[in-house]
Amino acid sequence: MTITDELQATMEQMVQRGKGILAADESQPTIAKRFASIGVEASAENCRAYRTLLFTAPGIESYISGVIEFEDTLAQSAGDGTPLPAVLARRGIVPGIKVDKGKGPLALSPGDLITYGLDGLAERLREHKGQGARFAKWREVYSIGEQNPSMLGISANAEMLARYAAVCQEQGIVPIVEPEVLIDGNHSMERCAEVTEAVHKEIFHALHRHHVVLEHMILKPNMVLPGKDYPLRASAAEIAAATLRVFRRTVPAAVPSINFLSGGLSPEEATANLNAMNAGFPGMPWLLSFSYGRALQEPVLQVWQGKPENVAAAQLALLKRARLNGAAQRGEYLAAMESAN
Repeated sequence: MTITDELQATMEQMVQRGKGILAADESQPTIAKRFASIGVEASAENCRAYRTLLFTAPGIESYISGVIEFEDTLAQSAGDGTPLPAVLARRGIVPGIKVDKGKGPLALSPGDLITYGLDGLAERLREHKGQGARFAKWREVYSIGEQNPSMLGISANAEMLARYAAVCQEQGIVPIVEPEVLIDGNHSMERCAEVTEAVHKEIFHALHRHHVVLEHMILKPNMVLPGKDYPLRASAAEIAAATLRVFRRTVPAAVPSINFLSGGLSPEEATANLNAMNAGFPGMPWLLSFSYGRALQEPVLQVWQGKPENVAAAQLALLKRARLNGAAQRGEYLAAMESAN
């Protein structure tokens, strides 16, 4: 099988109607914060138990086509000794890996951030591929302020995403390109749209320069939203219209799937917004889907509470959210479904 064949096979398995991606790639500090909210220590064993809970939830393969893992998860096994990536693969779910190394300030560009991790990326990808990973994810973040993001910040981040994506495709790994314009701040939805449009234009110019094949990548962007401190909220229909207006201007039709991040939204908001896009705007050139972390996992954590006797109920909570987002991906979600089992 050629590299192109590998990439195409992975895309076909990941991009499916009614299915999306579970983001379970929390770093140790992030998982510690989430566990602290339910009074659970983020020990290696508790993390392994929790991710085993997620990956073995009965029925999620009907709504989840891929799972993004943190690198330590690739080396962990379920209780029966089966490596966690194999647990997913046996259910027809594609294992993936977060490969960026976190963010820091961009030199000589106050307020802008840049993500680390390109050094040694090809070698790490080969190792992760040997552990079962077939796609990867890299996140760049953009804070909105009076002067940010600057054009330097936008172009530097685009270059990082394009270089990462090119290395992935060279290794037969499908890249998820994740530019996140942060919800933090008091900016308007119009300002978010302006920044998101500028970010996406620069990213696709960079992807073209680096010969990235658009048919073999997935875009994981933010929705166009007002900042969380902005006094006026937006409806799901308004968010859908603003988001797709920007995407029609900036994202080539060759990209097979746009899998939105939830970015600080509640589980219900993330689902309703996705549904508004699919129900209100049929005929888009891309599959409009989800790649949610907290918006899928928050109800699971609240039910689990770190207790083995709660595992089955927690898995049902995950199945419900996966099912509702699968419905939203088809434009068939109704708010009344939230109260059903």
